[in-house]
Amino acid sequence: MDRNEIIEKLRTIVLRNSQSDLGQRAVSEQDRIDSLGIDSLAMLDLIYDLQQEFGIEMDPQDLIPVVTIGDLVTMIKSRVSA
Repeated sequence: MDRNEIIEKLRTIVLRNSQSDLGQRAVSEQDRIDSLGIDSLAMLDLIYDLQQEFGIEMDPQDLIPVVTIGDLVTMIKSRVSA
């Protein structure tokens, strides 16, 4: 799975879990996750959705170093490829 495929799937998941009205705006790798309306409760839902969509295991602590969508894509890609 390449970065673009991950970003497209991630965009759908982020929009579904966002507490903000983002409409259908593009989600880029430079976007900070906290600027997309993902609070702590939404983050738990996001983790669950990522596990289901990509078939990976994640703990909330895994996201501590993740700041941007690009960081999250890199983490997902490394786990999907493993």
